[in-house]
Amino acid sequence: MRTEKYGLKVDDKLVEFVEANALPGIDISSDNFWKGLASIVDKLGPKNLELLQKRKELKQKIDGWHIESRGKQFDAANYKEFLKSIGYLVDEGADFEIETTNVDNEIANIAGPQLVVPITNARFALNAANARFGSLYDSVYGTDVLGSISQSKSYDPARGAEVIAYAKNFLDEIFPISGLSHSDATNYLVKDGVLLVDGKKLKDTEQFSGFRGPANSPEGILLKNNNLHVELYFNKELPIGQADKAGIADVILESALSAIMDCEDSVAAVD
Repeated sequence: MRTEKYGLKVDDKLVEFVEANALPGIDISSDNFWKGLASIVDKLGPKNLELLQKRKELKQKIDGWHIESRGKQFDAANYKEFLKSIGYLVDEGADFEIETTNVDNEIANIAGPQLVVPITNARFALNAANARFGSLYDSVYGTDVLGSISQSKSYDPARGAEVIAYAKNFLDEIFPISGLSHSDATNYLVKDGVLLVDGKKLKDTEQFSGFRGPANSPEGILLKNNNLHVELYFNKELPIGQADKAGIADVILESALSAIMDCEDSVAAVD
């Protein structure tokens, strides 16, 4: 079944998802959302059809060139001239600046990975949607970052110790403490808005971004480098936290900033 929204015929399941799950909690009404979407489709739909037609024409010409050249020795210079002649390749233009405004920081100002996944694969799509933050401990333990893959089916304490040492070295390199190593730290707290580690400050105090829980015993401390965040997660009730001098149970890295849920590579989404 479909519901009409400002001239768009929208599947009822999509309407339910947008209005019951996506919009609540954000400052966009259902009416404004569908009105805006209809406006975008009305404005860009014809342009998109023109681009699809142009792509079809280019593909036909390129396919034709390869068919005619079958069995002949490939001439890169000749092929390049052909691509220029049909408008597939164009000369480099003058320098320019992108002037688009109101672009999310994740796209415009922060450098980080962007995932592209087929939207028809639920597992891939969910993993990508949840890839904004990930465990450094898990990533190092489960891969060959340390030089080899773990051969044990159960937790290997020796490998775990190597993982923690690796993570502490990472913290020393990216978030150094004045006169102290994270490996030797026993207490992290926040006083007067400043992070103190065994009474010592970060060499760059601006790298401290925030915390969760009580200031004198945080549950999480958020650090920042190059606009990317790292969270120190404290929990002495977990085995890893119990074994750590400061109670650090994990180091969480901001990872994939955004994800493209791709239709074209997974379904016949183009005309």
